[in-house]
Amino acid sequence: MAESESGQDKTEDPTEKRKKDSRDKGEIARSKELNTLATMMAGAGGLLIYGGGLAIDLLEIMRMNFTLPRDVLLDPGQMGQYLMHSGKIALLAIQPILLLLLLAAFLGPISLGGWLFAGKSLAPKFSRMNPAAGLKRMFSSTALIELLKALAKFLLILFVALSVLRADIDDLLRIAHEPLEQAIIHSVQLVGWSTLWMACGLILIAAVDVPVQLYQSHKKLLMTKQEVRDEHKDQEGKPEVKQRIRQLQREMSQRRMMAAIPEADVVITNPTHYAVALKYDAEKGGAPMLVAKGSDFLALKIREIAVANEVLLLESPALARSIYYSTELEQEIPGGLYLAVAQVLAYVYQIRQYRAGKGKRPEPLKDDLPIPPDLRRDS
Repeated sequence: MAESESGQDKTEDPTEKRKKDSRDKGEIARSKELNTLATMMAGAGGLLIYGGGLAIDLLEIMRMNFTLPRDVLLDPGQMGQYLMHSGKIALLAIQPILLLLLLAAFLGPISLGGWLFAGKSLAPKFSRMNPAAGLKRMFSSTALIELLKALAKFLLILFVALSVLRADIDDLLRIAHEPLEQAIIHSVQLVGWSTLWMACGLILIAAVDVPVQLYQSHKKLLMTKQEVRDEHKDQEGKPEVKQRIRQLQREMSQRRMMAAIPEADVVITNPTHYAVALKYDAEKGGAPMLVAKGSDFLALKIREIAVANEVLLLESPALARSIYYSTELEQEIPGGLYLAVAQVLAYVYQIRQYRAGKGKRPEPLKDDLPIPPDLRRDS
């Protein structure tokens, strides 16, 4: 079982953030044996597919360069032309195999762990320049495992190579008695098949190495319970910090709410436990909007600000409770309260007319306002 520097056992699976951070650093499962297998398979396949054409082109190069006229041998300029021409033929001949090897060099690594370009892995690590750390890595258990893997790979490839040579000994001896062109083609084919069989030998090594690399990568990412809790705190935020943020948000909301009370048309009270302030903008249309609400001490502050700014206070316990529980700040009142609030606003308009000397004093507003049962809240 893995153990952290603090002595705690790493028993928890890595979180998504831990996996992402590991990928950003370039620390993912990779198998060198799988890459070698892909490269050898591509090389062997290229020799078997394009080996015939490669052999013919090689034969052409040999024939052209081993039968040079005497005047060409004495002319350095023509010798350079022959060299360029031979190089062009060789490059075109080997180009398909090189392309296959290039493709295998890309597909081999991404077949385990996927495509990844980590800029952080390119940064120099001065810790690797420490001789003591280097000696520690050389004599670590990981280095011993790599040594055993290399020895096993060498013995396996040696066994496969000797088996292939033993099986093809007759073909190898027969090459000496074949015509030159046929011998070259036969030689390329033998090399291709031998490489393919040796690559097949690597399948066993890759089949063992890939699960080992996946296990080691997963083991390296394991976390302790404390690390999981710390990461969760970092992502979600520490409780005391979140509480402070919520407190500041409430204070800002209350200040904004108190600043909006002087602009309200009416403050409806419970009369002591609840207070809600409404504002209606006839030019914008829409429904009346709740600009402030509070209970107990906050309700008292709303009433004080309303009185100080000559905003009408109206006692309607049922309507105050309904608006308080059904409407959020800076939101329009629900449709079920339109009729009740319309009567309140009409009463406020009559009071304003009366105070301006343009009308008689209205009758007090009754508390039996039309409030739907689903919006009514009992005290």
